Amino acid sequence: MGRLTTAKYYAAATVLLPCTAVLIWPSKVWLTAVFLVWLIAAAVFWIRTERKEHAERTARTIQSLQTSAIRTLNHHRHDWMNDLQVVYGYIRLKKLDKTVEYVEKISGRMAVESQIAKLGVPSLISYIQSFRTISNTLELQVVIQGDIHLNEITADADQIAETIIHTINAYRFAAKPGYGDAAILKLELSLDQEALYAAFYYEGELMNEQQWKQKIQQQLDGALMQPINFEQPYAKVLLKAVMRA
Repeated sequence: MGRLTTAKYYAAATVLLPCTAVLIWPSKVWLTAVFLVWLIAAAVFWIRTERKEHAERTARTIQSLQTSAIRTLNHHRHDWMNDLQVVYGYIRLKKLDKTVEYVEKISGRMAVESQIAKLGVPSLISYIQSFRTISNTLELQVVIQGDIHLNEITADADQIAETIIHTINAYRFAAKPGYGDAAILKLELSLDQEALYAAFYYEGELMNEQQWKQKIQQQLDGALMQPINFEQPYAKVLLKAVMRA
């Protein structure tokens, strides 16, 4: 409990003193007046404290978002610099075939970034784009079949995005750290006329498969997206959400 919250509850508790006095001596008009003034003062203090707490929470949230955005931009800048150095090296060595091949690789990666940005749900877009800044044990790869605009195809876009994020997090927290390459989670999103599909393909080990399974079941309990099947306990999970306008 924070300092402001504690002060707020203490202020509310002090009202009990004049309230008790009024109950004991109900005929004392001046006690009733004191109680009303005290009550108003406590209420004003409570409201001001609530506003200050809200302002502080908002400031912390904004700062957290700004910090996350800076980390994400720094990672992207680092990738761009690496790409430029590789392309420049190929050009200097006059390896035009390698240059073209690498530029096509960059173009493909940018196309995926564009598809992610078109998903239409800020929380999901931000989460995927900043994933490398929050995980060292799991690499997230995203494949989107065509352009999917969740916010345009369903009124449940936020719920679907939340389920996808929770499912990725279940893998992220369960991924077993290793001394070699990080585990890989491939997310494939596809859409037909009836439903949206999210397929999760995992390459790596889990610290505790049973805990992972329980976490997945908790996240999917009552969710709009539901599993179609589990071909392997954790290597492949396929979710489906029927589209509702």
